[in-house]
Amino acid sequence: MNQNTDIRELNALIEQNSQFVVTLKDGMSRTIVGQQHLSEALLIGLLSDGHILLEGVPGLAKTLAIRTLAALVDAQFGRIQFTPDLLPADVIGTMIYSQKEGTFSVRRGPVFANFVLADEINRAPAKVQSALLQAMQERQVTIGDQTMALPDPFLVMATQNPIEQEGTYQLPEAQMDRFMLKVVVDYPSLEEEKSIVRGALSDRFEAPVRPVIDTATVAEARKVVKQIYLDERIEQYVADIVFATRYPDRYKLNELQPLIQYGGSPRASIALAQAARSMAFIQRRGYVVPDDVKAVAHDVLRHRIGLTYEAEATNTAADHIIGEILAKVAVP
Repeated sequence: MNQNTDIRELNALIEQNSQFVVTLKDGMSRTIVGQQHLSEALLIGLLSDGHILLEGVPGLAKTLAIRTLAALVDAQFGRIQFTPDLLPADVIGTMIYSQKEGTFSVRRGPVFANFVLADEINRAPAKVQSALLQAMQERQVTIGDQTMALPDPFLVMATQNPIEQEGTYQLPEAQMDRFMLKVVVDYPSLEEEKSIVRGALSDRFEAPVRPVIDTATVAEARKVVKQIYLDERIEQYVADIVFATRYPDRYKLNELQPLIQYGGSPRASIALAQAARSMAFIQRRGYVVPDDVKAVAHDVLRHRIGLTYEAEATNTAADHIIGEILAKVAVP
């Protein structure tokens, strides 16, 4: 069987298994006005089995978007409101002693859910963040002498507020790298703002969100995403983009050298390829094109590039560096 036949069969398979994407987008749009990039990023995280960090000022529907997606999927949902006095036991659970039975039993925390909303994650101290880190990376939790697997699928969707620094704890680089995507949520347009006001005044957003798919559908879609064709030239393109964040001089980007303290890890390359495949799935294609990689590059890389003091002094953001790399690295 030649490659063209394989691609045709894969396109047919994707057409058959991606119908729910339209349903999910429609369900999101009924509650969330605008914010199409946010909705798409949440779908990419869901399809790629990757955790998501949302950053934006208060009131931009970050929490609402996550709750809506969780409600559209018939799955368990847990919310953790992070505060400075939070303890690891409040996240993962703890051992409870029963005087009647004379034994200890495990009381599971809110992390035992398919979708976990970690609201304002940067308000929690390092000990709590490390407890969540184990759950995110290992997909299991240890309470006392018991190690328990978390549900499948398991997706952490965290939010953080970039404008408040008092009473917050910066996420360590190791934990930031565990998030597949970091999505920056911006203000809505003027027309979208008017639509939000009209919807709020008419109780449009009060209607309950009902599930449209289940976890089995998600699991099947993830299997299809893994089959999407990734050409060797696209693999090279992904590797070149990540390598350019480490060694910009090799790609004639010498002006970026003093701005980058460290670049993306191999986890960045894996995440970039996975997210590009999910983007192809959303577009109902059986193969990845360079535009898929470009579409997800900012969300995958912006939290994985360390900036030098010189970059901070000149107000150079990671997004600017990524844009320069995408403009310079040869497209296959």
